[in-house]
Amino acid sequence: MTPHRDDARPKDAPSTDIGTAVGVEPPTGAVAATGSTKRVARSALGAAAAQRAGADAPRTGVWLIGARGSVATTVVAGCAAVAAGMHEPTGMVTETAPFADCVLPPLSTLVFGGHDTASCPLPKRAEELAAGGVLPYRLPAAVHAELAAADSAIRPGSPLLGDGEARSDEELIAAFAADLTAFIREHDLARAVVVNVASTEPAPVPGDDRLPASSLYASAALRAGCPYVNFTPSTGLHHPALQDAAARSGLPYAGRDGKTGQTLLRSVLAPMFLQRALEVRAWSGTNLLGGGDGVALADPAAAAAKNAGKARVVADTLGSLPEGDLHIDNVPALGDWKTAWDHVAFDGFLGSRMVLQTIWQGCDSALAAPLVLDLARLLAAAEAGSFSGPRPELGFFFKDPDPGSPSSLSDQWRALLAFADRLRGSA
Repeated sequence: MTPHRDDARPKDAPSTDIGTAVGVEPPTGAVAATGSTKRVARSALGAAAAQRAGADAPRTGVWLIGARGSVATTVVAGCAAVAAGMHEPTGMVTETAPFADCVLPPLSTLVFGGHDTASCPLPKRAEELAAGGVLPYRLPAAVHAELAAADSAIRPGSPLLGDGEARSDEELIAAFAADLTAFIREHDLARAVVVNVASTEPAPVPGDDRLPASSLYASAALRAGCPYVNFTPSTGLHHPALQDAAARSGLPYAGRDGKTGQTLLRSVLAPMFLQRALEVRAWSGTNLLGGGDGVALADPAAAAAKNAGKARVVADTLGSLPEGDLHIDNVPALGDWKTAWDHVAFDGFLGSRMVLQTIWQGCDSALAAPLVLDLARLLAAAEAGSFSGPRPELGFFFKDPDPGSPSSLSDQWRALLAFADRLRGSA
């Protein structure tokens, strides 16, 4: 059964209090009403304080590759909702106590734009997500202005000119970089962070003399002087042709493939088996998902790129990859929701055979969006603090982190906290 959000209500449902006005479940009694109002009030007060603190702060751009997709739409709508105090920053690591005073750009100072080949406007896309229960039902209307502003800053990502003529890699990189520099100039931004949240692409074919789309955008980010985050399994900056340019750029960049569900669990469970001296004999997994990711990952080559990251965390932790396969199945009826199932066969004391099974059901966009905001803020602070090169300290967020990152989630968390201390010291 497809999961749903309790706040996905009919269009004609009345809005009678502050709770329903911002998409919070309406109270069923006096005590609930008081608690709901207090929660919203606390959130609004916190947002007001943050907006005052950021009133004089420089503005930071977040340039999203795949800017009209589900994740990007949720990022823009979610940032506006949290900055306005409509919702708590649930899932945002950078809004927790260990990251206070790290000189991160306030959410109210983030300006969004990006590239996409799709034409559906962000306000319309947000309405579709709300109808599917991904966003609170009334949120698209509440943050329509912010969605429309971000949509006006989205530029075409087509490899073709207006007359249909194909462009060379150099022409595409130059055009994409020009879009970025114009965005920074027009919005008077201190800097902009490029985040790839586009659909997964297949790994490059050996001998292909053209760069994949993700690497074109990554190269444009370097040329425009922008930190870069690859939240997808696509090649991006990992292409050999970009290694020297990345090293010379003096810019910070991070990761590959955001860790939001099944692999997040694997990065916790694999160290548990290792530390408890339990021998894993087999580890198999299946993913059921719909939406744009389901369509993209129906391509076996794209699915192989995705599964490589899922397997890596187990192999890196245990020292080798146990037997077992990973499958990704496109189930259009699931929409933006996904179900991930893992089956782990392991040996206990005196060779006793045991099994662990896990089921993870979640909304992919809602899991990814807060991490995208975290990474954009952390990379912006890193660039402001003169950090450069790959940032393995951000491995906490990725299936395929930069070299030097541990594979255990707890070790990655400690590395992230140490990085927060360094950011604090560089201010």
